[in-house]
Amino acid sequence: MNEELTFIEKGPKLSSLDFEKEKYAFENYYDSNKELLSKAIRSYSNTIRSLLKKSNIDVVKKIEGRVKNKEECLRKFRRKYRNDLEEREQAYEIKDYITDLLGIRVICLYEDQIERVFEELKQHFEIIDVTDKISAMESTEDAFGYKGLHMDLTISDRMRNLSEKTYADFPVEVQIRTLIQDAWSVLDHQIKYKKSIPNDLKRRINALSALFELADREFKEIRNATQALIQQETEASSIEPTEEIVTSPSRFAIGAGENTLNAFSFLRVAGHYFRGFEFEDLKVDDFVHDILKLDSRFHKSHLHKCLAEYLKTVQKYRDYFLSKNPNRTFSPYTSIRHCLYLYDPEIFDKILYQRAKSHLKNWIKSGARENGQTLK
Repeated sequence: MNEELTFIEKGPKLSSLDFEKEKYAFENYYDSNKELLSKAIRSYSNTIRSLLKKSNIDVVKKIEGRVKNKEECLRKFRRKYRNDLEEREQAYEIKDYITDLLGIRVICLYEDQIERVFEELKQHFEIIDVTDKISAMESTEDAFGYKGLHMDLTISDRMRNLSEKTYADFPVEVQIRTLIQDAWSVLDHQIKYKKSIPNDLKRRINALSALFELADREFKEIRNATQALIQQETEASSIEPTEEIVTSPSRFAIGAGENTLNAFSFLRVAGHYFRGFEFEDLKVDDFVHDILKLDSRFHKSHLHKCLAEYLKTVQKYRDYFLSKNPNRTFSPYTSIRHCLYLYDPEIFDKILYQRAKSHLKNWIKSGARENGQTLK
């Protein structure tokens, strides 16, 4: 018999009302299947990771799995089920009540992405039960605790037929949370007393929970606003902003404000001149910050004017530089730095390293003009 099926051989029903007997049976079950449980959680984790990757769901920050600790299982059973079962004189086997013996946590960046992961998993697994802690928490005014979507699932018939090794008789609980919900769950478990406590302490815990919820919401809204600005500037970048050069006032008459260069307006202008180049978010942010440290009144029209006037010269210099230094690189960022320096050597003196400035000056002095390589 295959290894993964040895544990499901069933004899007579041995459930009882004797906790010590059932505890011993559960411990024996757990220890006998410990290695197989570990293989099952790895199989589930890898399958879920692969499915989400193939589906181009790039919102998952982390996927982690674990086999629930034996003592934690017993504590959970005592806390949630034992008294009720014994009061009703209903025989039990402890393992039947530990639905999260195998647990996987899928961490998303934003709350509205939880549904995407849920829908994808629903297509590939057999759903046993779903607990929507997000809706449950939001439907009450005074409750506090961690949010998330919990799914009890097992391998579907289709997946069982496609897989060499199946663990269908080991259901798994999948918790889908955001990064902030996951952080709150960690803190929530450290708060030892949350029910029979003074009202002022309960209010403070509620306020803390609300702050985490607000952070989750604002994180999503900032993402939406950022995407809208990027889309707006990307669409605008397809039209050359020549009118801005004519209508924009002198750079020394512009103060910091709405018209000051920012990451989004930089992408608009730079995207026009360097089509096809992917400007990375963090690099853009740092680069614009470097520019504004040198000139806090720098406007996006100034950047456009700078590139319009000096980019062709810098491209000629780039070709010359790379011919002499074939192992070096000369990225669009480097080109823009050189353009800024030529645009205003005094203000943007520190935009280039001293050696880079010397190379550029020497190239200009060495007869670039005589070869038709003028500055403009």
